[in-house]
Amino acid sequence: MKVGIYYGSETGNSEMLCEDIETELGTGFECDIQSLADVDPATMEADAFYILVTSTYGNGDLPSTALPFEEALTTAKPDLQGVRFAIFGLGDMVFAETYNHGSMKLAQMMTAQGAVQVGERGLHDASSFEMPEDIALPWVQGIVGLMTADKAA
Repeated sequence: MKVGIYYGSETGNSEMLCEDIETELGTGFECDIQSLADVDPATMEADAFYILVTSTYGNGDLPSTALPFEEALTTAKPDLQGVRFAIFGLGDMVFAETYNHGSMKLAQMMTAQGAVQVGERGLHDASSFEMPEDIALPWVQGIVGLMTADKAA
């Protein structure tokens, strides 16, 4: 199965987490890791699955590398019917009012264009003692289970 693993990041944490996710998925998947800055949402395919990983920046916004993707979603409004995705957010509860709003906004923009979110949004809190991969890797295994069940149906 083709899996696009796309990240939005200011500091590189989302990109590093995508590499961990690719390793966790193993050899049964054809993975493609890219910055959201390099992805045109109109090219997303129904026969692939997408894992989006993004941090939150500023006042609950997407990081700079995700802004071109956000702009393409909101201005071009591509038809994403049939596109399936899962999303994982990196945030910090120190900023409780905007905690993980970047991933929430991105998920809302994707579904507004017809994409279907698979599973719950994964969330990591930088204020916790847990590393992002300690939360994301079990989360991605759950997503794989949902993807497999969906594919079999």
